[in-house]
Amino acid sequence: MSDFKPIEQQVIVITGASSGIGLATAAAAAQRGAAVALLARSEQTLHELVDDINASGGRAISITTDVGDIDAMHAAAQAVVNAFGRIDTWVNNAGVSIYGMLENTNLEDARRLFDTNFWGVVHGSLVALPHLRANGGVLVNVGSEVSEAVIPLQGLYAASKHAVKGFTDTLRVELENVEDANVCVVLIQPTAVNTPFPEHARNTMPREPKLPTPQIDPGQVADAILHAAQKGGRDVKVGAMARVNTAASYLFPKLADRMSAKQASRQQRDEMPRNPMGTLYTPGEAGRIHGVGGE
Repeated sequence: MSDFKPIEQQVIVITGASSGIGLATAAAAAQRGAAVALLARSEQTLHELVDDINASGGRAISITTDVGDIDAMHAAAQAVVNAFGRIDTWVNNAGVSIYGMLENTNLEDARRLFDTNFWGVVHGSLVALPHLRANGGVLVNVGSEVSEAVIPLQGLYAASKHAVKGFTDTLRVELENVEDANVCVVLIQPTAVNTPFPEHARNTMPREPKLPTPQIDPGQVADAILHAAQKGGRDVKVGAMARVNTAASYLFPKLADRMSAKQASRQQRDEMPRNPMGTLYTPGEAGRIHGVGGE
């Protein structure tokens, strides 16, 4: 597949753009000259972020939407086309986690997680495809190292990211190999990233959740996403531990299980939970790329 447009000539849509990886990607894309549409549930935060980008000479719009609502996603795509004329790259990044043992997980919470993490990717992909086909483009789905490995205390998150990989891999084969469409489908698989991810998670544990170390900077993932927007790709591991953990799960599965088990204690702070509901059902308004308190 040939290279796609340089970033400065692209219209890029990013879901989950109000914090973390999504915000880092939106800021980097705008700084490099792309027209960027920031999608999330956090209306006030999105407005402020877009105002900052535009005040700095960038081109950005905000669209308040829930990726779990297919009609809202169709409307969002149309709003992007109305504003910028087309869509060149679509990034399905929105995601949330649930911390706690699987037996303690409320099924309503589990379904809500899948509405965002899995169905949000499905909705975004199906909505984006007609626009990407029009002129050739790139669909980027953000998975995780746990699209292939697992981690205790985040079982539903791991399951959703496995589902994202299965959907993305099949869609790639259908588009690139069966149909020969001029659309590239890329799965990004980061290791742990220093974002507000733990503080946004639903938490059923008696302690405040955290991400295990080592963690990479969100800018590293943003760079991988924007590289894919120009050069395409297939599945991209971001961070050394993403490569180690996924390889171990295939080559030494029993050892990988024992390594994974050690992450249980490393995902809990020695303090009471701050906000057990997180942003599973309500938008977060932090507007930050990085986590707090050493996340």
